[in-house]
Amino acid sequence: MTSFSGLSNKLTGLIRRSLIAAAVGFAALPSMSHAQEVTLRLHQFLPAQSVVPAQILDVWADNVEAASGGRIEIERYPSMQLGGTSPELIDQLRGGVADIVWTVVGYTPGRFPTTEVFELPFMVEDAAAASYAYWTMFERHMAQGEFADYHVLGTWVHGPGVFHANAPISVPSDLEGMKIRGGSRLVNQLLEQLGAEPVGMPAPAVPEALSRGVIDGATFPWEVTSSVRVAELISYHTEFEGPAVYNLTFVMAMNKDVYAGLPNDLKAVIDANSGLEFSVFAGRTQQAADAPARDIAVDLGNEIITIPEADASQWRDLAAPVYEAWVADMAAQGRDGAALIDEARALMAEYEAANP
Repeated sequence: MTSFSGLSNKLTGLIRRSLIAAAVGFAALPSMSHAQEVTLRLHQFLPAQSVVPAQILDVWADNVEAASGGRIEIERYPSMQLGGTSPELIDQLRGGVADIVWTVVGYTPGRFPTTEVFELPFMVEDAAAASYAYWTMFERHMAQGEFADYHVLGTWVHGPGVFHANAPISVPSDLEGMKIRGGSRLVNQLLEQLGAEPVGMPAPAVPEALSRGVIDGATFPWEVTSSVRVAELISYHTEFEGPAVYNLTFVMAMNKDVYAGLPNDLKAVIDANSGLEFSVFAGRTQQAADAPARDIAVDLGNEIITIPEADASQWRDLAAPVYEAWVADMAAQGRDGAALIDEARALMAEYEAANP
């Protein structure tokens, strides 16, 4: 069985003993001659060979199937094969279209506002640390709040966000007048502050938009560019040393009633493969996939502009109103945005200190 990094032998042994005990208990019940079998439909928007489906979602699904002894089957539906659009994924859980979905939280702006603390400009440098902080804050602030209608399996962020464009971007003024695809509400606010015209669209729509000249560029982590052929369609990329100019948040969630209807031993299988360690694994895996995708752009002869951390001050100054607006939005909802920012930073530092 392929296992995601960090799952301890002690925990694995405990799960196995629990499953054996549960199996013995069920065998003792005369009314249950056969173990319950479950088929779960997992729906998401990227092609099956992309990094997230192939290296994260399939690993999770394979682990669950193996740990259940084949009693759980995960049917995988990439590229919106069950119908609908990417922004509809989270609602497809409640509507019964899918049992499990993975999606960009920003596709439904305003629905899950606490997650946006990890989308603030120059907030995140390491995806594993941010994913650790995200899950911790999910349990503290979101599980019984904005995500109360879902059974959440994992929360994570991607690696550092990058500008990809048909012209070089070296200073903020280079963005003025450019039409740039943004992946979330806060990314679009950042683009406006930098003088660009933000264009909202899901990732799969970007290749055609670039080819037709509808947009001049897009915001993506390196990892995604290989899935949507960005390096083949444009020639310039701008990355930042230190904290990323932006990040997006993701959520993997399950229909709450479907989860509640599972027998306890199968709930234990789902639980053991989900949560904090899975979230950190997912964030780390996405960021690790940045380098191979970046190499593709290098091999194509594209120009990569790297902004040194010491030269990012003018970018940070222009991004400051995004922070101010978000804190004000949170205050209007009765939440302390500044405290959430401090908490997120403290948790990321905690992870980095423990994982030098």
